[in-house]
Amino acid sequence: MQIILLDKVANLGGLGDVVKVKDGYARNYLIPQGMAKRATSANMAEFEARRVELERIQAEKLAAAQELGGKLEGLMVQITRKAGMDGRLFGSVSNADVAEALEAQGFSIDKAQVRMPEGPIKAVGDAVVRVALHSDVVVEITVSVLGEQ
Repeated sequence: MQIILLDKVANLGGLGDVVKVKDGYARNYLIPQGMAKRATSANMAEFEARRVELERIQAEKLAAAQELGGKLEGLMVQITRKAGMDGRLFGSVSNADVAEALEAQGFSIDKAQVRMPEGPIKAVGDAVVRVALHSDVVVEITVSVLGEQ
């Protein structure tokens, strides 16, 4: 299916690109999320009429993400969990726990924005976690997991 991207989509394209994707990906994700429209002549004309507005909105989102990224860069978050004598946690620290800790510090971060490439943290200590605020703005924060008996 041919679609027009209304926003930047990672590994696919930027604003205004006409790309071919699988029908299910377009119908079930991109179009309902407002990231794309079908590439018909009417939709192409409507997009060209709204291009300036869409570019302005995208630039505002990027500027807001960069501002928040400047505040988050190098931040340390402490999370306390029950741990055994050897330093392993009973359970783990997930992206939802990190988002909740950031929320407690006054940052509005969704758990889907917290990227943990090695998976949940399962031991006491410090771990570096990435927070993707925008497709172009990814900052690293340190999560310090403290054990309690």
